[in-house]
Amino acid sequence: MINCIIVEDNRLARETLSNIIVNNFPEELKIIGVAGSAKEAMNLVHQKSPELIFLDIELPDENGFSLFNHFPNHHFDVIFTTSSPDYAISAIKHMAIDYLIKPINLLDLSAAMVRLGKRKNRLKIGHDSVNKLINKIKMGTAFQEKIALPTADGFQVISFNEILYCQASENYSYIHTISKETILVTKTLKSLEELLPSLSFFRIHRSMLLNINYVKSFSRKDGFIVTLETGQKFEVAIRRQEEFTNHFVKKEQPIKNQEN
Repeated sequence: MINCIIVEDNRLARETLSNIIVNNFPEELKIIGVAGSAKEAMNLVHQKSPELIFLDIELPDENGFSLFNHFPNHHFDVIFTTSSPDYAISAIKHMAIDYLIKPINLLDLSAAMVRLGKRKNRLKIGHDSVNKLINKIKMGTAFQEKIALPTADGFQVISFNEILYCQASENYSYIHTISKETILVTKTLKSLEELLPSLSFFRIHRSMLLNINYVKSFSRKDGFIVTLETGQKFEVAIRRQEEFTNHFVKKEQPIKNQEN
């Protein structure tokens, strides 16, 4: 049995995870403590010496990653939990750290437990690796990673932030870059949508996936027209307009020159 603690400031999220563990993993996991802040977690780790921590990334006093500043040579595994998957998941995947998206459900936790059990040599998150991850998030470079895209001749590697928009062409897609390059890739637009970070890329209609970091303005006059920083204009499908607007709120990115 693995002794674990839950670090989560939201009461409902904390109780949900606790109930799933108690009701479904009574022989695999034992909750030996809960904490609602990084400071409480630090004290709890000192007192209880857990083998596993379910660690919320967004805590009220400090970022969840700050816990590792106090335990540079720790001997516990970590499964991160987050309600804001897009800003950090790409970086977490890159660092091979496990995570759960809130609201946590039994299926996701079961999968995480299987992965944990398969690690014969448990993965220990090094202090330098965590600092690297924190710096990537602070600098806003979590999504400035590269992706290898299949083309007719092989593969082409491109950074996420170089992509302006993607356009469907039956079973293929055209990728248009900020440097005005057009790349034909042997992937459907749906496949690209699944590969690219959803916080930055939005499907405005069936044939177009847009990098919203390059949106200059949008107008509700004569339809719903999005203008990019390049001056290009695209129409957002009626059924996607409300979600498109809400996407900017989710991203917490101010909309420039919004027209009424």
